[in-house]
Order: sequence, then structure tokens, then C-alpha cells
Amino acid sequence: MSAGASVGREWVTPDETRVAQRAHWDSTADDYQSEHGEFLGDVRFVWCPEGLDEADAHLLGDVRGLRILEVGCGAAQCGRWLVSQGASVVAFDLSMGQLRHAVRLNQRSGVRVSLVAADAEAFPFRDESFDVVFTSFGAIGFVQDSALLMREAARVLRPGGRWVFSWSHPIRWAFPDDGGKKGLTLSQSYFDRTPYVETGEDGVPNYVEHHRTIGDRVREITAAGLRLVDVIEPEWPDDPNHPEWAPNWSALRGKLIPGTAIWVTEKPTDP
Repeated sequence: MSAGASVGREWVTPDETRVAQRAHWDSTADDYQSEHGEFLGDVRFVWCPEGLDEADAHLLGDVRGLRILEVGCGAAQCGRWLVSQGASVVAFDLSMGQLRHAVRLNQRSGVRVSLVAADAEAFPFRDESFDVVFTSFGAIGFVQDSALLMREAARVLRPGGRWVFSWSHPIRWAFPDDGGKKGLTLSQSYFDRTPYVETGEDGVPNYVEHHRTIGDRVREITAAGLRLVDVIEPEWPDDPNHPEWAPNWSALRGKLIPGTAIWVTEKPTDP
């Protein structure tokens, strides 16, 4: 880390969060896709570093003929897989750097999703215009007001449709970002919602991640008028060759501490 840069916990504004996320993902998109592109594939829907595929999990159900929205799409690998299954997909992201890779993979794979640059706290789509809305590790912890994101997902979802999202399991917040034994020792309160912030030499936040507890997340879902169907906590695979996503996503941690929570919700058909 450069002199003057810092990592810690501090409160930041929604605008600071938004600016930091766009700058971070624009500047790291090339490295991210280079490091994880093989695991993610060009046309693959993987929910988490544990490697749970939608082809096996079927959390979205039969998608043939459905209109689907991908939130925080990155390079839209998941949306592209859904297109291959007969869905019509629109995918959006805040980062033009990531969307540039989405365009590249559209061209390379020949499987195309419609791409939009947008903010996850203000979906630029009409009410009840999608049959399914989802995100695989996109946007949820990168926005200051995730309750608003839930309401936006519910707003654009048709009655009977599903909103499904994966994000880091809330319990991970209490442990250090370390894949070794140090990462198995509680280091802070699970209930501390102060954002994790990386700050550059100029004192401006350049990466922000927001924490919510399980209870917080359930209240966000129900307050948005959605019904919680299931919560999946994928286990670390037994395959010794399974790639470790990052230093803190290790087999040692993964076999002891849940790394991911996938939330399956539905919009009721009755008001």
C-alpha cells in the first residue's frame, strides 16, 4: 500500500460510496477479468466462489421465454448463460470498465446480452417490466442503501417473479480477511455496520463495502414487499483443485465458515 493510503472502518456518504465504486471497478476491471475470467467463463452462471452453478441449483427456475434483469453484471457472464437457455436478458453495471469487458465477451462468445450503464440505487426501468431479477455478487454491499436496492428490484419485478441475489455471508464480517489460521479468529463485532473503506493518498475513498446482518437483510426484503423463499449457504467443494478466489477465500476457511449467502425471494401475486 502506498504511503498515505489507508484501510479502515469509517462512515461515508452515498455519493462517496458511488464515486469510489465506479473508480475502483473502472481501474481494476482488466485485472479482475484477467484473474477470474477462466473461473467465470464467457457463458457461465456461477453464484459464488464456492462454485455453485445455476445449471445445477435452478434457483431462478425455468427461464425460457422470460425477461430477466442482471444487477451489477460485471462482464455479464451470468446473463449470457441465461440467454443461452432461452431468456431475454438486460444487464447493467455502474462501471464502464466492466461493461467494456461485457461488450468484448458478447463479441467473443457470440451470445449477446443488452447492456446498460446504471446505478443500483436507481434502476432505469419501468415498474413490473421483468420476470426475474438477480445478481451474483454484484451491487449488494457496494451501495450505501441496500434497502433501496431491494425496493428497486421489487418495483421492476412482475408479481410472481423472483429476485435472487448472492453476497458474502454476513458472518464473514467478524473475521479478518485472511485465508490462514488468523482468519479463523474473531476480530470485531458482527453487529458493527461501519463500512470498510480503502482510502487513497489523496484522502478520498477508493473502495467501500457495506455490511448488513442476517436480520437486517430479512427486514430489507420484507419491507420491499417480497417474500423470503430460501437462503442457501454453499459449502466449500471437496475438490482439492478448486481455485481460491482470493486470499480470504481459502479451503481452510471455506470448510469452517460460510462464505456466501444466496437469498431467494418472490414478489407475491396478491397485493
